[in-house]
Amino acid sequence: MSGLAMACLVAGQVVVAAPVPAASAPPSSADELPLGPASLAERRTSREVAPGVTHVAIERGQSSSDDFWTVTIGVATTEAEAGELEQRIRAAGYEPRRDPTAGPSPLGPGDRPLGWMVRVGRHADQPAAQAAANELAAKGVRGSVQFTGEDGHATTGPWSADVLVVDPRRFRGRLGSELATQIVPGRETTSSIARRTGALAAVNGGFFVISSGDGGKPGPGLAGTDGDLAGISVVRGDLVSEAVNGRPALVVPADSGAGTAVRRLTTRLSVRAANGDHREVTGLNRKPGLIVNCGGVGEAYPLALPAHDYTCGNDNEVIAFTPVFGPELPQGDGHQVTLDGRGVVVAVRDGRGGVTPARGTVLQGTGKGAQWLRDHARRGEHLTLRRSIVDAERGASQPVRPQTSIVNGGPLLLRHGAVALDPVRDGWSPQDIDGADRGAFYNGWYLRRNPRTAAGVTRDGKIILLTVDGRRPAHSVGLSIPEVAQVMRGLGAVDAINLDGGGSTAMVVGGALQGVPSDATGERPDGDAIVVLP
Repeated sequence: MSGLAMACLVAGQVVVAAPVPAASAPPSSADELPLGPASLAERRTSREVAPGVTHVAIERGQSSSDDFWTVTIGVATTEAEAGELEQRIRAAGYEPRRDPTAGPSPLGPGDRPLGWMVRVGRHADQPAAQAAANELAAKGVRGSVQFTGEDGHATTGPWSADVLVVDPRRFRGRLGSELATQIVPGRETTSSIARRTGALAAVNGGFFVISSGDGGKPGPGLAGTDGDLAGISVVRGDLVSEAVNGRPALVVPADSGAGTAVRRLTTRLSVRAANGDHREVTGLNRKPGLIVNCGGVGEAYPLALPAHDYTCGNDNEVIAFTPVFGPELPQGDGHQVTLDGRGVVVAVRDGRGGVTPARGTVLQGTGKGAQWLRDHARRGEHLTLRRSIVDAERGASQPVRPQTSIVNGGPLLLRHGAVALDPVRDGWSPQDIDGADRGAFYNGWYLRRNPRTAAGVTRDGKIILLTVDGRRPAHSVGLSIPEVAQVMRGLGAVDAINLDGGGSTAMVVGGALQGVPSDATGERPDGDAIVVLP
């Protein structure tokens, strides 16, 4: 964590003791990013996009001669795991090396590293490292090519960042979320969303499902409806997707952005039959049985806590579908009920599928949920759907008005001016789940540097949207999650949240994509975006 404020880990939460920077103006050339040595060169270019909207492009640092390309065979969190990997490497005729991870395990004990990256070779460029990886694979030892400047340890960069600052006191347009393709299924690039909406600027939004097309199954990774938002989403006052309960989200209550806040949110959904019987509705506008990022309700397995990039299951669900889901409902076994706009049952069927009505709601049940619908939802009867959003920290209802937008994200980065990282609570625990290696996932996603997108609020109510390029060593090495928190704090945010990053990271200003996408195929289609409209 070279060049950053010193931090300590207490009960899984990083706490930084340092003064809060002033937040009365957009980031200036005098407020250097807290990345690398203070002596690094930094260049900033600022422009006013519209009254109350400022874009700042930042270039900092340069490549370090200490960084190189290597082949990582695996991440070990115990001596036994490291020894087994090293034995395999030596048996193939190579000499292994252990590089410590850039941070400790939030599960403890103490401040020892999470573990080691067990590696082979030092190479000047990526092709040479890839050739070495191919040789290893031919001898039965598979690994991944990585750049050590992305490990999260001390480096000189370089870094390339874009910052958008919206001042609600001067901005006269609309700040809010926009759904890709205007329905839940399908994805769209941030550039396309910006063009379609006529946005002055836009950044990619929250986490979403990237599906192979067959819907997938519970376990590591993302499964379900392609493009479905993997956490809470509210677009123009319409609740589109349920929360990963207790995880943070960005709440934009007004078109100007006034009152924007970072909140931990929970959704409560239920259906009430005419005889007074209640049933929990476990999801909204998603494929039954697949709960991306977990943290759901009901009989979810293997756990009910948040688990990022892991799909939990539930065999006994009632899922509600609204017109924003799009024309085609998920197909499968179970029971399905269609309600008109007044909540009256107008159609019932065994099996799930068909067409989403232009008005009203469809309830799909599986297992015990299907039986509840059979028992309580007959044609002509009335069902009452109830939906609410609760601030999990304050225990109070989160108001939603026609202009409200809510964008999912995580982890929480800052609270009241202090770094507030709690990876276990937010779903990044390195604890393995049903044999899935979450230690390696934690190292790669959380401790190592990647492209990042973040959002925050300053003490005087300005909104800061940040994108940082990554996975392009000569251009930008990206940020670790602890570094994202420090950068947002250095930019003046007092509350901040991480949004979707990696290949999803994108900022568009004045119709032009800023920075360089990390995917070889270019800008990645996303599930939603935060737009700044005139």
